[in-house]
Amino acid sequence: MLAGFAMLMASASFAHADGELHIYNWGNYTSPELIKKFETKYNVKVTITDYDSNDTALAKVRQGGTGFDIAVPSQSHLPIWIKEGLIQETDPGKMENAKNISPEWANPDFDPGRKYSVPWQWGSVGVVVNTDVYKGPADSWGILFDPPEELKGKINIVPEMSDVVFAAIAYNGGKLCETDKAILKKARDTLVKAKPNWVAMEYNTIEKMTAGDFAATSDWNGSALRQRLAKPNIHYFYPKEGITFWSDNVVVLKEAKNVENAKLFQNFIMDPENAAMISAFARYSNGIAGSDKFMPADMKGAPELNPPADVKAKAEFMRLCDPATQDLYTKIWTELQK
Repeated sequence: MLAGFAMLMASASFAHADGELHIYNWGNYTSPELIKKFETKYNVKVTITDYDSNDTALAKVRQGGTGFDIAVPSQSHLPIWIKEGLIQETDPGKMENAKNISPEWANPDFDPGRKYSVPWQWGSVGVVVNTDVYKGPADSWGILFDPPEELKGKINIVPEMSDVVFAAIAYNGGKLCETDKAILKKARDTLVKAKPNWVAMEYNTIEKMTAGDFAATSDWNGSALRQRLAKPNIHYFYPKEGITFWSDNVVVLKEAKNVENAKLFQNFIMDPENAAMISAFARYSNGIAGSDKFMPADMKGAPELNPPADVKAKAEFMRLCDPATQDLYTKIWTELQK
């Protein structure tokens, strides 16, 4: 009897936690409503620090002493976090709400059995165009790399290396993790030649596309949906040469000080209603079954979230290549930064 009472008290204290939680996440990507709900339910004060790329996040966490409990790496980089021992094996696949993970996301090759990570959101990378500025066909990476006159000097490139280099390779007939030197040279030449037509390489696309500072950009589909909802003449296009899908995932850092609160958060976001809050804010799909019924009506059937069958058939899931190939891509990227 006493043992049962002790277990009940332990369970109650876990359900009514207090203290802090420090989240390290992509900028403009975390629902304030979700955070407020979590803080109220568990009496936990949450702080959020933004980053702008997978490489930035990985470099910061590698340094140690961050003070963060949680990060949200993409599946392309997650194997590195696991291999380098940067995160804890919290076994979210065995948590109470893990039953809500959609089957296609329950046992991914980047984290078999979900030993480390919880689905956050997933999406694609494509081309976004202000169709008041350019009214022609835009279903090609050529919009960014060999642009029509109307768009020259008005193009932005989101500076996520893997996305940009893949786009240039695909535009030249290559595939993900391409090693053909002739194709890689064409991709490099394409990027260098295109750069004078770009006005910027930055992440701040939602504000600058809707303000008219940019007329076209490479971008993620959820960002594009937010832009269209703010300004209906902005549209997302799937390049015919090929696109990539990606997913972001919530992990607990090895150096986390608030581990139990971090685990609470992992379980919390696998609840369908809470997952819907995440998607309603950033406008991406998530990996939690049953969340659709809580989504805003304007997300249902949105073209940004529903690629055509032929596009899906050609799409590749973004991953990092072997070190030698990745080095070649880094050299292309470094030259582009000059």
